[in-house]
Amino acid sequence: MKFADFIASAAIEANIEADAKEGVIREMVQSLVSADKLVAGESESIVKTILKREELGSTGIGRGVAVPHAKHASVKKPVGTVAVSQLGVDFNSLDGEKVQLIFLVISPPDRPGDHLRILENISRQLRDDTFCKFLKQAKTTEDIRHLLEEADNNHFGT
Repeated sequence: MKFADFIASAAIEANIEADAKEGVIREMVQSLVSADKLVAGESESIVKTILKREELGSTGIGRGVAVPHAKHASVKKPVGTVAVSQLGVDFNSLDGEKVQLIFLVISPPDRPGDHLRILENISRQLRDDTFCKFLKQAKTTEDIRHLLEEADNNHFGT
């Protein structure tokens, strides 16, 4: 599954303002609401579901990356967004480092295969050091969109 299949480009945040895990998740969920990809009345429930998933183990996977994700009945198809934090956010990452790249994904509970394919795609792309380096340096949402498109078209070494 490609980024274009689930990333809401209107919700991409090139310089997320929140400086804590919960704040980042809230800001990203709000971006998806503003992009008309999530129902506004469900945002608090979605945030709580993602935070509950974080309690199972941090989605800060290391190397400055976090992939908070959850399944929620209010979505009909998988949706996600990307945020970059220039200063970094403490996500209780496995390597103890602050996170600069955050990929947030919400999927319907009845589509676990799609959810896993999305996480697999994100993980595979994030193994590419050049892709991660360029994303961390991205200054605009257009830069991020372009990099995601290049990744979808296999322009990186993955």
